[in-house]
Amino acid sequence: MYKVFIKPIFFLFQPETIHHIVFKTIKFFCAIPGVSAIIKSVYVVNDKRLERKLFGLTFPNPVGLAAGFDKDAKLYDELGYYGFGFIEIGTLTPKAQPGNEKPRMFRLPEDEALINRMGFNNGGVDEAVIRLKNRKSNVIIGGNIGKNKVTANEDAVSDYEKCFEALFDYVDYFVVNVSSPNTPNLRALQDKEPLTHLLKRVKELNNQKKTPKPILLKIAPDLTNEQLDDIIGIVAETKIDGVIATNTTISRDGLKTDANRITEIGAGGLSGKPLTKRSTEVVKYLSDKSNKSFPIIAVGGIHTGADAIEKLNAGASLVQIYTGFIYEGPGIVKRINKEILRTM
Repeated sequence: MYKVFIKPIFFLFQPETIHHIVFKTIKFFCAIPGVSAIIKSVYVVNDKRLERKLFGLTFPNPVGLAAGFDKDAKLYDELGYYGFGFIEIGTLTPKAQPGNEKPRMFRLPEDEALINRMGFNNGGVDEAVIRLKNRKSNVIIGGNIGKNKVTANEDAVSDYEKCFEALFDYVDYFVVNVSSPNTPNLRALQDKEPLTHLLKRVKELNNQKKTPKPILLKIAPDLTNEQLDDIIGIVAETKIDGVIATNTTISRDGLKTDANRITEIGAGGLSGKPLTKRSTEVVKYLSDKSNKSFPIIAVGGIHTGADAIEKLNAGASLVQIYTGFIYEGPGIVKRINKEILRTM
């Protein structure tokens, strides 16, 4: 029903416009007594075999919503009704920022993909915390944190510290995002020395807490094997809890969309089906080379149950979706979980 009737209507609108319309619509209907229970009855798969115990947390199923969809923690409770095992909010920065100029998100229907150059647009971490204080559900929430665009790389650690401290009491795990291609020079923080310094500092703050939270690192799919080797070494040295692989790619290889259209769109991170193969390769490389020494959350090009299972077989413990949610509709979570159960 979604792909035949609803998606064609959604795709008549600009991506950002329909995103906000859908958010308001879901918020409105879920406020009506009984609607959330109906949604859960349609989309949630309750089966103990789907549970994953990781980082000291019990995930009801291995399918999560990736960061970027609910940037400002506006809809995490309602999105949880659609069967997600966990929701990742953000990326959040210390100060509110508008992000890059619009238009900044583009659909590539022929490729079942998106290109975005949002630029960490968000209302700031303090605003998100106000909403998180009103958390109604028990859905597991991850806090994805980054730096403000105007913050120089040499001062970036301070931005991550501020976000970490502000969010600590309100999220279940943290993701250090240094891999978005849409904030100038951010990816330079993936280099061995600055990344080690950043993660050690966040880990130090975490260790000062009575009950530390899991800390994960989100990496780009464009890293070389040598850089992935560095990541493995950094995880071991800093003793963080895991890796999310991967963010969007700057590559445009193998796209079906007309080359002139790609040139017209310009810069941004590519997500969706074109990323499926590369993200799986990164997951498998990290898992194999590290001898499965740390958990991996796989994200990138997951549109079907088979895509998710491929990631799990490559070494992932959990998976996340974003672009697949947009192209396949809310039923994707249930379909993935059902497929996982069928293969057990």
